[in-house]
Amino acid sequence: MPPVFVLIRPQMGENIGAASRAMWNFGLDRMRLVAPRDGWPNPKATAMASGAGRLLDGAMLTEDTPAAVSDCTYVYATTARPRGLTKPVLTPEVAMADAAERAARGEQTAVLFGPERAGMENDDIALANAIVSVPVNPEFASLNLAQCVLLMAYEWRRAEGTAEARRVEMAGADWATQGDVAHLAGHWEERLEEAGFFFPEGKAPHMKMTLRNLFSRMPLTRPDVQILHGIMRQMVRWKDRG
Repeated sequence: MPPVFVLIRPQMGENIGAASRAMWNFGLDRMRLVAPRDGWPNPKATAMASGAGRLLDGAMLTEDTPAAVSDCTYVYATTARPRGLTKPVLTPEVAMADAAERAARGEQTAVLFGPERAGMENDDIALANAIVSVPVNPEFASLNLAQCVLLMAYEWRRAEGTAEARRVEMAGADWATQGDVAHLAGHWEERLEEAGFFFPEGKAPHMKMTLRNLFSRMPLTRPDVQILHGIMRQMVRWKDRG
């Protein structure tokens, strides 16, 4: 079960809307609002939310923080300042990895975000099981509310395993097979042999191995192989015209 994101006494509707967009960007759709300063619903939040308006439509409104987290088994409080409270302090990455493990066990977790101007009060943080601290510039540690929400939502997305750490955009192509690459290497070797490239004769075996190794080491697609065949064919035609 994904965590709920709790915005405590948010001051600006625009920031609530921006936070909802950040959540929805990463597949989170449960927001809880604790006593928003300008009341609720807020047309400025709806305008800023853009395509994430339905997330705001389902947002839970509560009068205080205890009510917002009453059904949660574990709560994380995001804060940049030392609070004099004895609690584990986690990075966003570790916190959301922990939340993902708890979610897999059926637990409901929550992430608390404080007001834009001063952040959370100790009474709010005292309700949390752990503090989340972002490793930011200590001389400028304050994050915008929506930025902090986006950061935590991104780490949740990574932790739940839906974010690919690395991928290649194939643009409709397929990877070349070993046979494709071997045929390409053979074509180039044959034409270079005719051109007298492998000289002196004693070094020819090593040069041919180097050429084949070069092709096998390259991550070639089938269109790549085709164009390299075409390049060699055109070079041969140009030579024959001379």
